[in-house]
Amino acid sequence: MQLRHVFSELRQGLRRNLTMHIAVVLTLFVSLTLVGLGVLLNTEAKKTEEQFGSLNQITVFMCNKQIQGQNCSGKVTDAQKDAILEAVKKNPGTDGYRVESQETAYEKTKEIFSKDQKATLPSGFGPDDLRESIWIDLKGQDDAESVISAVQGLDGVYYVRDLRDEVRPIFKAIDVLEKGAIGVAGFLIFAALLLVANTIRLAAFARRREIGIMRLVGASSLYISLPFLLEALVTAFAGVAMAAGALAVFMQLGIKDGVEPQITFLPWVGWGDYAHAVVWVAVIGPLLTLIPTLLLTRKYLKV
Repeated sequence: MQLRHVFSELRQGLRRNLTMHIAVVLTLFVSLTLVGLGVLLNTEAKKTEEQFGSLNQITVFMCNKQIQGQNCSGKVTDAQKDAILEAVKKNPGTDGYRVESQETAYEKTKEIFSKDQKATLPSGFGPDDLRESIWIDLKGQDDAESVISAVQGLDGVYYVRDLRDEVRPIFKAIDVLEKGAIGVAGFLIFAALLLVANTIRLAAFARRREIGIMRLVGASSLYISLPFLLEALVTAFAGVAMAAGALAVFMQLGIKDGVEPQITFLPWVGWGDYAHAVVWVAVIGPLLTLIPTLLLTRKYLKV
């Protein structure tokens, strides 16, 4: 009987303040969608950085068996590799490094080619056709020249790749989009909090007689607040569901059917990354409605 009353109050509350609840849901929808986009853009930036290196990173490619040149007379030997690594370690501009084997490079190459249905690897192409590499993290962007000059002329070094000028616009664009999405989302989240506060205040005023009667008959604070909390959950669920749907549309039309088939050299976010973004949205959405509801019911209902 008591639960029936709670759900009856929930229906009446949603009906009385329908336009306010719609406004909260739409604001949550837009803000949570932007939060999800910010998470996806952050993930995309990390994937791009893993693919090409950060702005403070250069790559030293070592010789393989097919290369003949000034510093190459076949595949790099262990002694040559040790000498290269020693030069990298001793250089004051080096902040760290990692070695990427031919097998790892081959797996990355296969992954890139698998995204382009029109491109295929040559017959017999394997790990031995690629080069082992050293990915060097720099202490600062100005340290690149000293590290390059230290390793460029060593035996076993094929060439040193410095993509800072090429990748800087990519990282800058992603960073601007990410910060813009999070900034607008933060502004809309603040607007959502104000709407939730106004909705609770109006709902409490509309039910002031019922709340007074419930106090007189000894109803608990939780029982009086429960319809308001359920309203907050309903609006949060609607906003999260709409945001998840919008992100799914963005993933399918914008990524999978849009840029991914056209730009195959970049690693794009996938459905696993989408699920990660939706988890963030699903956590933030209820918090945006439940926390202010819990705080404001104590003020407006005086329970």
